[in-house]
Amino acid sequence: MKTLAQQWLDHSRAVLDQIEQTQMANLRHAAEVMADSIQAGRWVHTFGCGHATIPVEEMYPRIGGFVGFHPMVELPLTFFTRITGEMGVHQFVFLERVEGYGVEIMKGYNFDPRDTMWIFSHSGINNVNIDVALEARKRGMKVIAYGSAEAAKGKQTRHSSGKNIFEIADIVVDTCAPIGDSAVPLKHHQDKVGPVSTMAFVTCVWMTVCTVAEILADRGVKLYIHPSHNVPGDTTARQRLDEALAEYKKRIAGV
Repeated sequence: MKTLAQQWLDHSRAVLDQIEQTQMANLRHAAEVMADSIQAGRWVHTFGCGHATIPVEEMYPRIGGFVGFHPMVELPLTFFTRITGEMGVHQFVFLERVEGYGVEIMKGYNFDPRDTMWIFSHSGINNVNIDVALEARKRGMKVIAYGSAEAAKGKQTRHSSGKNIFEIADIVVDTCAPIGDSAVPLKHHQDKVGPVSTMAFVTCVWMTVCTVAEILADRGVKLYIHPSHNVPGDTTARQRLDEALAEYKKRIAGV
């Protein structure tokens, strides 16, 4: 009998295989829209709540990432440094369901119709993400949603619009993770262990970002890539890093 670690690996491999088998066309479409925004000197804004901020934080700034992705991370909507007490899980669960909060978040930035809004939401039903998606659409942006779209079908949205985020988005990439997220049964317990949504999100992120890079390189667009500054003998790594940060600073001046 397989160990629980092996079972988790099996579930993870199955999710990755399903992404490759079913989502490549959608992923390519999303990457083309993102490439258009970046080539125009504009932004792919990235947003998520809770553990769906992990893909946002993973892609940029990051070794191998490049300028063009603008992380929108709302601190009260993450709970990785506090469990209880200030900014605890109870507050997070409440806040992500507050309709109107996402509208207020969007007031803090300047947007352009050439921008793209890339939202990560596992279930697609919580109000903050839906607020952000609707506000982005109002501003003329394309909205791209990554999450468990197929598994979320039939789940009731919490938003007064009556729609979940996958129904609002222009393009959806299904991360193929189970709606309950955790995948491994544990004896004597009701709840499973071993969630797979973060692994699925991060996999889809790098598949997408690599595709965006491929598209832009084929178009002859220069990318400002974050290099590793820990490789012995690479004497220009700091210079390339400075160039990338300078390009980001130049673009962010309008955001």
